[in-house]
Amino acid sequence: MKVEIWSDVMCPFCYVGKKHFENAVEQLPFKDKIEVEWKSFQLDPTLPVEGASESTLEYLVKRKGMPKEQIEGMMDHLQQAGSAVGINFRQDIAIPVNTFRSHRLIHFAQQHGKGNEMKEVLFFAHFTEGKNIGDIEVLTTLATEIGLPKEEVLALLQSEDQTQEVRNDIEEAQTLGISGVPFFVIDRKYGISGAQPIDTLAEALTQAFEESQPKFEMKGDQDAKACGPDGCEV
Repeated sequence: MKVEIWSDVMCPFCYVGKKHFENAVEQLPFKDKIEVEWKSFQLDPTLPVEGASESTLEYLVKRKGMPKEQIEGMMDHLQQAGSAVGINFRQDIAIPVNTFRSHRLIHFAQQHGKGNEMKEVLFFAHFTEGKNIGDIEVLTTLATEIGLPKEEVLALLQSEDQTQEVRNDIEEAQTLGISGVPFFVIDRKYGISGAQPIDTLAEALTQAFEESQPKFEMKGDQDAKACGPDGCEV
């Protein structure tokens, strides 16, 4: 069973949603039969790759057009949601940045079977460590930490490789009507929007898995004559 997850590395609830999804999968008896593919989505493609000069708080106040106190309240709520799943959100040091380069690296990592690991270290670097996840040196270090070949990573980041793949994901999201992330697509049959509770995700995954399994149903007259190991009915 395949689950495609549209998400942005600068999206805090995508990080929470990732944790919820992983916890949901862990309790399922068929967890080894679930294939995950990370899909690219950008909340703000206008941000500079070197990172904004303003804080996340200042950036959100300007972008959302909301009072500072309201944004601070949202951040407090986010802190609580993160703590519940082991995330230490440090929005005070997180750098608003263009995530296109990070998405290209995630695509590269998936080709090496390390998409989930790459996504996790990028989230942690951005939200907890306050690193610039648009910086080539930072991205190279993170990639090598999870076992990706340094020279290949550098060659990727210094080129335009995986650019079209990222754009394809973004265009596909528009085609599917995805306007917010995280967004989970299960076997191209069900869509789930937002960082849903663990039980909700587990229930949806279970339903999709059961529906994907072949069903055996008896037909005809159950009293019809038949032969078995002990002979034939007369």
